[in-house]
Amino acid sequence: MTFPPHLLDRARALAVPGRRRILGLAGAPGAGKSTLARHLVTALDGLAVLVPMDGFHLAQSELLRLGLAHRKGAPATFDAAGYAALLARLRTPEPDTTVYAPAFDRGLEEPVAGSIPVGPAVPLVVTEGNYLLHDEGQWARVRPLVDEIWFLELDERTRVRRLVDRHVSFGKERPYAERWVRESDEVNARLIGLGRDRADLVVTAS
Repeated sequence: MTFPPHLLDRARALAVPGRRRILGLAGAPGAGKSTLARHLVTALDGLAVLVPMDGFHLAQSELLRLGLAHRKGAPATFDAAGYAALLARLRTPEPDTTVYAPAFDRGLEEPVAGSIPVGPAVPLVVTEGNYLLHDEGQWARVRPLVDEIWFLELDERTRVRRLVDRHVSFGKERPYAERWVRESDEVNARLIGLGRDRADLVVTAS
């Protein structure tokens, strides 16, 4: 997957030592958010840290309790208020205080607390996820906390194919993966697309 080369320069302009900024990457499942986020953080070489929204997935046991296991990945299956609270804390780092963010283990399909250390001197936090531009309920708190949000787009056939392949790579049978993408991921993708016009930049990947 390739992205326009100017994106790194734009991210670098945000990573100014002495001031904390947050860059968000939004888009449908399979659009390349994680790939671009990792590329930027690696290229910025110590000036940025990645804090994915996926760390705020509700645990599988809680999804089962709520009757939402079949909709995993929908807005209601995340702790949106917790994510917003973390972003607020990351915006105003305290001296000598490391903030620990959760990650999401795709092998376990579970969030893992305390996985990502964010030191106070790191100037840029890159966060990526589906619902950074969603404006319902607690999700509406996210947009004002992020300095820039880029919306990633990828040719739909390519995106869906990559998404199915990703599910298969993490242990799902292909027929199940195809059905999950069709009945869950793509339902979410349509909702995510409604936030496109609220982004600061639309990025077309290839």
